Amino acid sequence: MNLLGIDFEDWYHPELVEPFVPNNTKNPLMFKGLDKILELLRKTDSKATFFVVGELLESNPEIMDKILSEDHEIGFHTMKHTRIDSHNFIDDFKQEIKKFEKITSGKSIGFRAPTFSLNNNSSWIIDELVNNKYKYDSSIVPAKTSMYGIPKAEKFPYKITKDSLEKHDNNGSLIEFPLLVTKILGKTIPAAGGFYLRVLPLYIIKNAIKSYEKEKIPASLYIHSWELTPELIPKIKLPWKNQFITFHNIYKTYSKMEKILSEFNFTKFESCLSKYSK
Repeated sequence: MNLLGIDFEDWYHPELVEPFVPNNTKNPLMFKGLDKILELLRKTDSKATFFVVGELLESNPEIMDKILSEDHEIGFHTMKHTRIDSHNFIDDFKQEIKKFEKITSGKSIGFRAPTFSLNNNSSWIIDELVNNKYKYDSSIVPAKTSMYGIPKAEKFPYKITKDSLEKHDNNGSLIEFPLLVTKILGKTIPAAGGFYLRVLPLYIIKNAIKSYEKEKIPASLYIHSWELTPELIPKIKLPWKNQFITFHNIYKTYSKMEKILSEFNFTKFESCLSKYSK
């Protein structure tokens, strides 16, 4: 069984977009697309973990009820979609995780760092998650990109500690579910979702999933809520590179995901926990 994470964030949250959006225009819109996303999961018989930016639950608390009512899972994606390796974020995070616990009545046991920003500068977060009774993380991409990645990390789920981000640590209690990667011309690249899902031919993504399945590794995919509901995104003027990375082929995302979810079995992260927590 493979794993599906939906990073539920709004149109102004992406790292390459947020600096170009004035605060007074940051109006939440993605809640309007939740029904469309839930219908996609319903018709492909898929379950998912929704890693939600907490401030969206504050403004539209019905989001959680809708997600949980269809047997999906709520995960934590920080309160404002802040990179966890941001300067002095540790103090803010300690408050944010308590706030998210209150908003969700303690229903979240999984975390994903915005922009996969778990690295040696932010490994402190592992202890914070454990101390707040979190069971797993899914923030590591075992490939290097300009924005994220830990290329020597394991591909299969493993126990992670703040001193061992790359390899299994028997002393760890938090399970890490790394994101799907593949190789092209000998180079390891992400294949789990986002820009890479939109830019790579579909057969490459499918072959990567099949390769993981042969190795009995759960392929962990992700998709952003705004990628599945591009019709809700206001017109934004961005630098060319930011525009390309964030929005290239975005109107093909839904159909690509539908084909993948129709061909392979996907479930929420908590369903696989018992297998790797022993």
